[in-house]
Amino acid sequence: MEYLTTVELSEIWGISARRIGVLCAEGRLEGAIKKGKTWLIPSNVEKPEDARIKSGKYIKSKDGKN
Repeated sequence: MEYLTTVELSEIWGISARRIGVLCAEGRLEGAIKKGKTWLIPSNVEKPEDARIKSGKYIKSKDGKN
């Protein structure tokens, strides 16, 4: 199996290497392993959906309803 680093994958996917490291740490990239300080990610892994909030509607009101 061929592995890619966060920097190599960031060039392919067009997102930062730091973001890919976060995805690895969260367990969202299946098969990613950490070797020392470097994440090794299988070359056939699929890019996950961006689950970060984009709407800005993340602030809850005082009564707990949005």
